[in-house]
Amino acid sequence: MSVLLETSLGDIVIDLEVEACPVTCANFLKLCKVYYYNLNAFFNVSKDFLAQIGDPTATGTGGECVASYIASKVEDGPKSGVARYFVPELVPRLKHSKKGTVSMAVAPAVDGGKGGCGSQFFITLADNIDYLDGKHAVFGHVVEGLETLDALNDVFTDDNGRPLKDVRIRHVVVLDDPFPDPEGLVVPPASPTRPPDAEGDFARIREDEDPLAELPEEEAEAERRRKAAAASALTLEMVGDLPFAN
Repeated sequence: MSVLLETSLGDIVIDLEVEACPVTCANFLKLCKVYYYNLNAFFNVSKDFLAQIGDPTATGTGGECVASYIASKVEDGPKSGVARYFVPELVPRLKHSKKGTVSMAVAPAVDGGKGGCGSQFFITLADNIDYLDGKHAVFGHVVEGLETLDALNDVFTDDNGRPLKDVRIRHVVVLDDPFPDPEGLVVPPASPTRPPDAEGDFARIREDEDPLAELPEEEAEAERRRKAAAASALTLEMVGDLPFAN
């Protein structure tokens, strides 16, 4: 069972572990079906580690599971009592051992609430990231598009790991979905045309913009070298878990 992510850097095909992780895969597929991930930005990219996405706010604090999404769309419906997250499916044999491992990010419990999985997920950018085993829920593997992951691994980021030039999922194609739709799931008539984080406070280079297009070649090369030097100076050390609001 596969899903195609068409990103601004190239295509990525993910093969899902539907038998080992049915709840996680169903949640992911149904969010894909309602265009939840379309135009989302990769908001956390750590070289040779991982690239994180799936938060419409692109802050690391947003996102929800499909049940919560459905409840939010019911007019005058009670959203209280519908959990934002679901319990992680942590399968011991599924590890972060290969580049291209796709894993659902597990949010910590906050203010007495329950943590768990919502919509945020990440893709590993190197082999043997065993630090993440048992902490986040593997549910798929990239089977096509490793060159896209290489391009993603090489992007320049700010101090928070956000790419200076946006990298977005432009479109998602569900190639196969074995799960019935949950009650109340309504597919929008069209994919969104405006990024969900468009009102944010980020001054970013758009994913379709070339900031060096008008510069003479010598100035453009100097700018590339400056950015490369700045990126090399950053120490990307993961000492905690993935970014979630506490």
